[in-house]
Formats: sequence, structure tokens, C-alpha cells
Amino acid sequence: MNLIITGGSGYVGTRLIYRLLSKNMNINIHNYDISLFGDDHLPKKKNFYYHKKDLRDIKSFEEVIKKNKIDVVLHLACISNDPTFELNSKISKEINFTAFEPLVKISKSHGVKKFIYASTCSVYGVSDQPEVKEDHPLLPITDYNKFKALCEPVLNKYIDSNFHGVTIRPATVCGYSEKMRFDLTVNILTNFAFNKGFIKVFGGQQRRPNCHIEDMCNLYEKIIFENISEFNGEIFNLGSENLKIIEIAEMIKSLMKSRYSKDIEIKIEESSDPRSYHINSDKIKRLLNFEFKYKVNDAINDLLNEFDKGNFKDSFEEKWSNISTLKKNKYFLESFDLN
Repeated sequence: MNLIITGGSGYVGTRLIYRLLSKNMNINIHNYDISLFGDDHLPKKKNFYYHKKDLRDIKSFEEVIKKNKIDVVLHLACISNDPTFELNSKISKEINFTAFEPLVKISKSHGVKKFIYASTCSVYGVSDQPEVKEDHPLLPITDYNKFKALCEPVLNKYIDSNFHGVTIRPATVCGYSEKMRFDLTVNILTNFAFNKGFIKVFGGQQRRPNCHIEDMCNLYEKIIFENISEFNGEIFNLGSENLKIIEIAEMIKSLMKSRYSKDIEIKIEESSDPRSYHINSDKIKRLLNFEFKYKVNDAINDLLNEFDKGNFKDSFEEKWSNISTLKKNKYFLESFDLN
């Protein structure tokens, strides 16, 4: 099998690549990524091929697809989260939305059998429903969420019996990756607890769904290798635990107490982020027979284990945060067109 992952240098893509390579599967993995957040963490192994290209460079993407006879596209690449998107809304839109349809068209025209699109459960915006299912109205409250949502029907416009497409709406991811991020809810709160001795919570009552990175990789692996013709065009929520931010903080505080006998203070500050919702992931369990195997507690313990080993001593440096990294990235900040 020949697989291409757009955005494979990122948090989730990197973890998935390492997992697939460790299993000695009959697969060639191509990473198509300009790697705005760095690439020195990528593996140097047989069957892994790195194409350092801008996602908007459609001609180069087509060349890679044709030359390597790609079977499956896993589209992870995007400028993720709202404040990062707004740093350069022009390029962010081009990457997250404008480039999407050409990627789908090229993939289909050159014999790709399967296209997996990573959307986001943030497309739901704010909802007071107890559990949000896939048929809930999409109420995106930012451009980042809006353009992620707009890509979903674009993919389904091109699917047919020979070109299968599936959309995943993931929850906020947590846990260890070879390309760490300490700007995601569980990760950043755990980092503060271990390395600062306190947890800073903005708001706290917002309800958020969470997904362990290993569960996310398990799902992508399942869809990559299994026949999904029966679920062509389907959209799936992916989140294992719906928790208030303050509940996550209390969970971390409890683990710090049990593991290190440390009392951690939780400092609450006002938040300007109104997103609050609980997602229901029963559909993915029912139709794909998918089982969640990991909890938020597991992600917290995984990160604490890494800290115990002496890893990530520089965990508050800008390189571990997407927005901090891009604020200094000249390539991203200088708006230009690719011709």
C-alpha cells in the first residue's frame, strides 16, 4: 500500500507515522508537509518518504500522487486552532480551504481509492444539547471552524464507488507524541502542574470533548487498512470523554497528589472562549466497530512519565506551541501567492 499523509510532520501525523513504521507493515508512507513547526523529529527509516512541499503547491502534490501510485490520502494538514489561523488569515484560508478541492480532484483523477479528511468537532460551535451527534447543525463561530466545515461537502461531492471518502470530526487531542504540543488543554495543564506547581484555568465550566492520541491513531489506522465502501461519505465524531476544563484540572491535581504527594493550586481566570459542547461518538462505535481504549487519565500519566524521565525540560519554550512558533515564522507571516 502507498499512503500519503498531508501534515504528517505535526502532532498526530508524526505519532501515526512512528506507529505504522514500528509494525513492519507492507506500506510506503509519504509525508507531504512544508513543516512550519519543524521536521528534525521525523524518522529516517525505510519506507518513509518526506516531501517538503507547500500544500498549496498543487502541481507538486499531483507529481507525488502520480509517481508513487498513492492508494490512500490522509488529509491532516491545516493551520489549526483559532488564534493561529488569525495570524495570517489569507494563507490560513488557502491552506485550510482553497487548496482542499484541488487535492481531492487530483487524488480521484489519479486512482486514489480512499480519502480521509480530518475536520474538527469545533464545527459545532456552542451547543446546550446534552450530547451533540453528527446531524447537529454546524454553527462555527470562527473562520478556522467555518472553513473546516466547508470542506466536508466538497469531499462528498466527488465520492463514488471507486473513490471512497470519510470525514472525522476529532475532539481535542491529548497525550504523548514524538512531535509534542503543549498548547492543547490536557497537555498544557499537565505541564503547568508538574513544572510550575500550579494549574491556570481560563473559565473552567466550558464543556469539551477529548481524545487520546493513541485512540486517534488507532482509528486512522483502521480506516486506512479496512474496506470502508459501506460507509462512503459518512461523517464521524471522535471523542472518548466529555469533561469540563475544571474537571480536567481536578483530575491532574489528584494524580499529582497520588504520584508525588504534591498539593497543586488551581488558579481560575476569565476566558473569552465561549466554545462549549459534548459530542456523542456512538456512531463510530456502531458502524466501524471502533473501541476507545484510552482515557484522559492515561494521557496525563503518559506525560508525567515523560517528565519523570527528564524529557521536555524546555516545555515552556515557544517551539512546543503552534501559535508561538508561527509568530516567528517568516514563511507563514509573509502573505504571497504560489504560481
